Amino acid sequence: MSSEPLTAASGSTNPAPGPAARDVQPVHVVHQGGDRFDINVRGHVIRTDQPTSDGGEDTGPTPTELFIASLAGCVAFYARRYLDRHGLPTEGLAVEADFQMGSRPARVARIEVRLTIPAGVPAERREPLLAVASHCTVHNSLMVTPEISVAFAGNG
Repeated sequence: MSSEPLTAASGSTNPAPGPAARDVQPVHVVHQGGDRFDINVRGHVIRTDQPTSDGGEDTGPTPTELFIASLAGCVAFYARRYLDRHGLPTEGLAVEADFQMGSRPARVARIEVRLTIPAGVPAERREPLLAVASHCTVHNSLMVTPEISVAFAGNG
């Protein structure tokens, strides 16, 4: 729900327009050999790799899969918060997402996100729930394209 920083390929960050410098949230990516990278976020480490069919060792999801997972996770978070705020059940809440790739340029061309709501959510709460879940931070960042800067670290 907070504003997220611009992240350079080196892992250094610059604050996005608007938030104070203290809102900068660093992400550090370290090469681990082959196509493996460890992404360090607030003390958490997430491994990315490529499938064996693409020359990787399949020791983790691809960065693109993490991108889709971030959207699905954000939708789920906003949905759960909405349900909790309105005293509605959260057990059984689930989100599934799938995507299709595009080319020229290589990109995710289509994303489909499906929200499974818990039993007991009244019909009159479903559209507002969908509206809230559809305006999560990751979705908003896709709809209002962030400024992105990719640069060399230091004097390189």
